[in-house]
Amino acid sequence: MTDKLPWYHKGLPFKCTGCGQCCTGAPGYVWVTDEEIEEMAAYIEITPEDFVKRYVRKAPGGRLALIERPKNYDCVFLKDKKCTIYPVRPKQCQTFPWWKETLSSRKEWEETGSYCEGINHPEAPIISLKEIEKGLNS
Repeated sequence: MTDKLPWYHKGLPFKCTGCGQCCTGAPGYVWVTDEEIEEMAAYIEITPEDFVKRYVRKAPGGRLALIERPKNYDCVFLKDKKCTIYPVRPKQCQTFPWWKETLSSRKEWEETGSYCEGINHPEAPIISLKEIEKGLNS
C-alpha cells in the first residue's frame, strides 16, 4: 500500500518578500504558547505578565492569542509593514504559508497567493516537499 502524494509533492514556489500582508486585513487568531509569550516578553524587555496584559487575549475555548488593532485587524506587532518581533514571532507566523488550510488544495494555495505576493513569486525558489512538511508538522 502506498500513500497518496499531496498535490504539492513536487514543491511550491515561495519567497517571503516582507510585505506584511499575512499580518493584516482580516480578524483571526495568532495563537501563542506560554513559552512564546516568555520569549516575546524578553525580546521587548517586559515581564511575561505585562506582555499578557498588553498584547494577549483569551479566545473562545480558552486559548491565548495576540491582540489585533481593532480598526484594521493588523497584528499589534506590525509596524510600517514589518514585524517588530520577527526573531521571536510565534510558530504560527514562522510556518506561514505552510498551513493545512493553505495547502488543502491548489485552489486554497492560489487564493492565499491573492494577498501573499511571495506565493508563486517570479523569483521564488521551489520549496521542497520535505521543507513544506517541516512547517506543516511544527
